[in-house]
Amino acid sequence: VYSYDEDEMVLDPSLAEHLTHFGIDMMQMQKTDKTMTELEIDMNQRIGEWETIQESGVHLKPLYGPEYTGIQNLGNSCYLNSVMQVVFSIPDFQNKYVGNLEKIFKDSPTDPTQDFNTQVAKLGYALLSGDHSKPPPETDETEPETEKVDPGGIAPRMFKMLVGKGHPEFSTNRQQDAQEFLLHFINMVERNCRSSENPNEAFRFLVEERINCLASGKVKYTQRVDYIMQLPVPMEAAVNKDELAEYEVKKQEAEAEKTPLLEMVRAKIPFESCLEAYSEPEQVDDFWSTALLAKSVAVKKTRFASFPDYLVIQIKKFTFGLDWVPKKLDVSIEMPDELDISQLRGGGLQSGEEELPDIAPPLVTPDEPKGSLGFYGNDDEDSFCSAHFSSPTSPVLDESVVIQLAEMGFPIEACRKAVYYTGNSGVEAAMNWVMSHMDDP
Repeated sequence: VYSYDEDEMVLDPSLAEHLTHFGIDMMQMQKTDKTMTELEIDMNQRIGEWETIQESGVHLKPLYGPEYTGIQNLGNSCYLNSVMQVVFSIPDFQNKYVGNLEKIFKDSPTDPTQDFNTQVAKLGYALLSGDHSKPPPETDETEPETEKVDPGGIAPRMFKMLVGKGHPEFSTNRQQDAQEFLLHFINMVERNCRSSENPNEAFRFLVEERINCLASGKVKYTQRVDYIMQLPVPMEAAVNKDELAEYEVKKQEAEAEKTPLLEMVRAKIPFESCLEAYSEPEQVDDFWSTALLAKSVAVKKTRFASFPDYLVIQIKKFTFGLDWVPKKLDVSIEMPDELDISQLRGGGLQSGEEELPDIAPPLVTPDEPKGSLGFYGNDDEDSFCSAHFSSPTSPVLDESVVIQLAEMGFPIEACRKAVYYTGNSGVEAAMNWVMSHMDDP
């Protein structure tokens, strides 16, 4: 058991005695709950997938040399390992950090352990150089496989500590999400490349959002920068519905008889169905139309205004159950060898389309007293100002945030209130507001 004290991990050899001081008999304690990782391992072992994942019984040929260096798992760092292996397979990051290694090390500050560029360059060189990926010494062919030397790879403890410093999640030893870490890493690269070559350009693309006010027929086009394409999972598009129905019957029977199921059946969703779900128009209720100066119903379409050199795709497998507990969709999606998304290219304002007037409506809702506090933003997304308004009109809401919350399963009005009361400050703040106001009428 470890206690965390600033930057040091301390082992307590007298833990049982110390707990006794507080009336806790450690020797009588029993573990009752399993972690998500333990539950997932149990499930994999029950359904026979664990050996498949580990490729047990398959003779694999080890590869050594440049670009074949492994990363050791530091207890919970599989998310970091997988992301950084992908990042340094991209020439933009190779050239930025490994190609400029000498200059980065030369310009490194007095304490290189706290310098982001130094640590990234050091990790990149270790992965690409092959210095840490060498075959073990020659051994007797009759020697058992388990006794042969393991090359080991690298253990980026210094890098992990630096990129996680001050972060509420990545500074811990808990399991993390690879997509969230990639965005965190991209943000750190962005902050450290303000006046130099930025390798994030390889991932960056522009999203075009077209909103059509159905009452006036007028449209509004907006663009935003993104780095990851998030694809929904349309469960209704499963191609093995009969097999799933049969499996559910067997599952219920097995639960009643308290016997394990030897084989698990997953919903098989075509990747094309995920693309179609991404491109489908979304209805936006209570849209504030600047053409009508009143609420209307609108239809929103999402397209690409530009394409990246390397497209990162996230399959949105997490959803919320009826009890608001996050759960993971157990689906199988086969990725195609070649991907054509040219049909998702946006074209901007088309001939014959009329734009909605660019009028920023006041921010006080009709049922609120005059003089209440509102928020409005300028072109700088990080800048917000507050002011008092006297006219009772509808608030300006970030509809993209509202829709993202609604996709998580929250009621649409709760989503709108959350975005309003958090001052259009983003999905995370709005979701926290919703979760803390679940008992509101």
